[in-house]
Amino acid sequence: MSSEVVVAITPSIVVVFAIILLALVFFATEPVPVDITALGVMVTLMLVQPASEWLVSANLLAEPIMLFDPYPRQALSGFASTATLTVLAMFILSEGVQRTGVVQLLGAKISSFTGNSESRQLGATIGVVAPISGFINNTAAVAILLPMVSDLAERGGTSPSKLLLPLSYASMFGGTLTLIGTSTNILASDLSGRLINRPFTMFEFTELGLIVSVVGTVYLLTVGRWLTPERIKPRRDLTEEFEMSDYLTEVTVRSDSPLIGQRVQRALVETEFDVDLIQLIRDGQVFLEPLGPKEIQAGDVFALRTDRDTLVELLDVEGLDIVPNVTVDEAELEAGEAGQNLVEIVVAPGSSLIGESLASASFRQRYNATVLALRRGEELIRRRMDNISLRVGDTLLIQGATDSIERLDNNRDFIVAQEIERHDYREEKIPVALGIVLLVVALAALNIVPIVVSALAGALAMVVTKCLRPPELYDAVQWDVIFLLAGVIPLGIAMENSAAAALLAEFVVMTGDFLSLVGVLAVFYLVTALLTNVISNNASVVLMIPVAVDTAETLGANTFAFILAVTFAASTAFMTPVGYQTNLFVYGPGGYRFTDYLRVGAPLQLLFAAVTTVGIAALWGVTPPA
Repeated sequence: MSSEVVVAITPSIVVVFAIILLALVFFATEPVPVDITALGVMVTLMLVQPASEWLVSANLLAEPIMLFDPYPRQALSGFASTATLTVLAMFILSEGVQRTGVVQLLGAKISSFTGNSESRQLGATIGVVAPISGFINNTAAVAILLPMVSDLAERGGTSPSKLLLPLSYASMFGGTLTLIGTSTNILASDLSGRLINRPFTMFEFTELGLIVSVVGTVYLLTVGRWLTPERIKPRRDLTEEFEMSDYLTEVTVRSDSPLIGQRVQRALVETEFDVDLIQLIRDGQVFLEPLGPKEIQAGDVFALRTDRDTLVELLDVEGLDIVPNVTVDEAELEAGEAGQNLVEIVVAPGSSLIGESLASASFRQRYNATVLALRRGEELIRRRMDNISLRVGDTLLIQGATDSIERLDNNRDFIVAQEIERHDYREEKIPVALGIVLLVVALAALNIVPIVVSALAGALAMVVTKCLRPPELYDAVQWDVIFLLAGVIPLGIAMENSAAAALLAEFVVMTGDFLSLVGVLAVFYLVTALLTNVISNNASVVLMIPVAVDTAETLGANTFAFILAVTFAASTAFMTPVGYQTNLFVYGPGGYRFTDYLRVGAPLQLLFAAVTTVGIAALWGVTPPA
C-alpha cells in the first residue's frame, strides 16, 4: 500500500517535539536526576499555554497553544494517576515482604546446595529472582538478593561478575510475568486503559512472560554464561578484591613525634595529606570510629589508607615508623569487634549522596565509617576520593564499627553487598505479609476491585498487621520513581492532544509499504528497546505507546498487540548500565565495563525481539479480533 504524511505540522507539534528532544538529551546525559528532568518537562508543558497567550497578545503568534484540556488539571494528572498510586502501593507491599526476611531465608536455603558449582549458583540466582520479580518490584528484588548472590559467589569460589549481571537480567524478564512485576507494566496498563479502554489484567501476558523467561534463562545458562566476563577474581579477602595492598599500612607513633598530646581529629583527620585513619591499636586493644576525640600517645599503632609517596612524606613530617612484618588485610581490619567491620556498599537510586562527594556529605562524621576505596564499573579509585561526586551504582569499600555497618545496612541510601546478620527481621509476620500480597493479586486477578484499590488496601494492611511500622512507609517508597511517573505522564497526554503522536505514527506507517504487520510490530519493539537503553523505561513507554496506538489504527492492526510490544521492550533494557536501575545496582559490585552490557545484552535483546514479536502475533494476533 502507499502511505503519505497527512498530519499538518502545527506550532503545538513543534513545541512538543522540541520539549521531547530536550527531555531525551537530559534523560540520556543525566545532568540532573531523571525525576527532576521529568518534573521539568511537566512544568515546561504547563508554561506553554500562558506563554503562547502572551505571544498572541503581542501579535507574535496567531493563536494560543493548548496542550491540556482542562488546564492545568490534565497537566497535573500524573500525581493522581492510577499508575502512580499503584506503583507507590507496590513499593510498600514489597517493603512489607522484605521486612519479614523471607527472601533472605530463601537465599540461605539455596546456598546450602549450590556449593562451589557455578552452574548451580547461576541456576539458583535466576531461579529465585525471576519468579520473585513477578510479584514484588524487580528493583527491590535485586536490592534484596544482591548481598545473597555476592555471598553465594564468595562461599563457592566464583567470581561475582559471573552471577550479578544475570541477576539483573533475570529480574527484568521476571518482571514480565505479571502486571505488578514492574512500574513499566503498571504505567503501560494505565495508558492502554486510557487510549483503547483495555487495561491489563493481572495475568494478561503471563503466558508470554513465561516463554520469554524460559528463553532468557536458557540463554543466560549457555551463551550468556560464556559471554559474561570474570571481571572480579574469586576472592576470600575484600582488600585483595580492591587491590589495596599498596594502600594499607600500619604505623607506630615514635616517642619524639610532634603528634603526641594532639587529638586525632586535628592531627591526622584534618590534614593536608591524602590519608585516612582506619583504626587505632593501643595496648593490644583495637579502636574504631569515632577516633577524632582520642589523644595520641607514644606507641600508638594506626592503620592507614594512603599511597606510598604520601606515606614517605607522612613518616618524615609526623614522626611515625612503619610497623614491620604486618599485612593489613581483611582479617586485620575485622579484628576490632565480633561483627563485620569491612563491607562493600553500593550507592542506591534515590540516594541523598548522589551528586555529593565524601567531603561535602561529611561521610566519615555522619556514618562513623571510613571509605578505603571506590569502584565505578571496572575503575578502582584508592586515593584522593574525598571530592569525587558519587553516582548511582558506585561501590565503596567501607571499614567501620559493627553498629555503624548495621546502620548503613538499614539506610536506604545504600545496598550493603554482603549479608549482614540482622536481628530485626519480623519472621513471625512471614505468613501475614505473603497472605496480604496473595490477596492483593487475587482481588485484582478476579476483577473484584481494580489493582490500584487492592494494592492500596494491601499497603494499609501491611501497617495494620504490623508487618510495617507507620514511619517505614515513607522509606519504602522510591520517590524518584513516583515523581518520574508523575512528570512524564503529562508528556504522553501532550503528544496525543497536539497530534505529535499521530505525526510520528504517519512516518512509522510508511514502513508498512515494504514490511508486513509483524515486521512493523518488530520495528516498534526494536525502537522502544533502543530508546529504553538510553533513557528511562517509563519515559519510553509514555513516548512510544501513543505512537504505537496511532500506527496500529492507521494500519488496521491490533492496537493491543502493539501496546504489548512496547511494554515488553521497555521492560528489557539489557545493553547499557543506565538502561535500567538493576543494571546500575550490579555495575560496581560486578566490576563491569560499559561494553560488557552490550556484549552480553545485545544478543539477548535481539533474541527477545524475535521471540516477543512472534509470541505476540501467535497469542493475540496482529489484526483486530473479529
